[in-house]
Order: sequence, then structure tokens, then C-alpha cells
Amino acid sequence: MKKKAIFNWSSGKDSALALHKVLTENEYEILALVTTVNEKFCRISMHGIREELLEKQAESIGIPLVKIYLPESPSMETYNSIMEEQLLQFKKEGVEFSIFGDIFLEDLRKYREEKLAEIGMKGVFPLWNISTNELITEFLELGFKTIVTTVNESHLNKSFVGQIIDKKFVQNLPKRVDVCGENGEFHTFCFDGPIFNFPIQFYFGETVYKTFPKPKSTEDQKSSEFEQYGFWYVDLLPK
Repeated sequence: MKKKAIFNWSSGKDSALALHKVLTENEYEILALVTTVNEKFCRISMHGIREELLEKQAESIGIPLVKIYLPESPSMETYNSIMEEQLLQFKKEGVEFSIFGDIFLEDLRKYREEKLAEIGMKGVFPLWNISTNELITEFLELGFKTIVTTVNESHLNKSFVGQIIDKKFVQNLPKRVDVCGENGEFHTFCFDGPIFNFPIQFYFGETVYKTFPKPKSTEDQKSSEFEQYGFWYVDLLPK
């Protein structure tokens, strides 16, 4: 009997590849794709993807979608409370595992595992500690197609946003940038590949620049002084 699980779906390439691996290995029954959505803008946080495109992805994949709505800038307490409430509901439905597309961020994995353990669930990480060069090569060879929707300006300039990821894109990345953007350098929207029954159609909207507060240091979190994260976003609109 397959193990019941939920899959944490971000809409991007790492999620797509991790889901492909899980479906191919056939060990887990995926009851739902789970995505957190900014309730004010109805978009996937950080990726900036519209809710309508997220729904098209789930429709094409053929797995039910569960959206968890979050305030625009939730505190960790608020975030943890909302997530725990939803996870407890999944637990009542017999779900014991939560699957993620994380690759090598140790602190993030530890946080996820600790929160899941509090309610008696376990985390699964199909891509864990695999070389990101190996992963992006496999992703492209499998025929996946993905587009860069967000770039962190401290790592990449505006020209990278809106680009389709291919071998040329990877070759043009600065050496300090991880090829899978695992350090938050960029985020993507996956629109075609072996997990999809049909490609997701979209067209380009405007490209915008946004900033978000970033604590300068641990000590400065106690004060009101902040520097800024700067991001370029391209708006994808459903056809």
C-alpha cells in the first residue's frame, strides 16, 4: 500500500522535478499539491505567480490543489499557526508525509522537520544533496520547460527575468549563482514537461521592481532600521 502524502508545490522547476521523481518511484499517494498564496494579491509568495496559472498547473498535472492563504507579511507565529491548522487537517485524512523540493538548505530542512514532528508527520526530500548541476541537466533532458519569473537584484540583473531556462541560460549565469537558484537568486514557473498533460499557456505582462525589508543583523532586528531586498518580477498572464 502506498504511503499517503502531500506535495509542497511552489510552481517552479525544483518542485516539478521532485514531483516527477516521486510519481516515477510510485511509493507515495499524493493526495494534494499544497501551495501558500498571498491573500492580498492572490499570487504565490516570492514567485509572483497568479492564482489562475497555479490552478492551470494543478489541472494539467491532475492532482487536487489546496491553497493556503497567508497575510501579506505574516509573522512566524502567524505562519506557523496557519500551517499547523492545515497540516492537522491532512493528518485527520491519514496523511503522514509532506514532500518538498529542497536541495541543500540545512536550516530550512531542520525547521520543516521539527514543525512536522510536532504533529506526528515526516518530511520527504527527493532532491536532497544532489548536485544542482546534475539536477538542472536532468530537468532539461526530461523535457521540462520553465521561465524565470523573479530575480534577486543582489545576484542577477533585470535581463535574466523572463528568460526560459536552457543550456545557454545556465552557461550565462555568474559563477557565484547556483544553477538551480537554491540560495534564492531566482524563482521560476514550470509550464511544460512529463508531469503535465498539457502545457500551460501564458503571455507576458509588465516587468516590475519591488523591495522587501531585510534585517541588517540579529541585533538590528530589535530596532526599526532595515535595509532592503530588491527583486525584479515579470507578470505572467493566463491565456
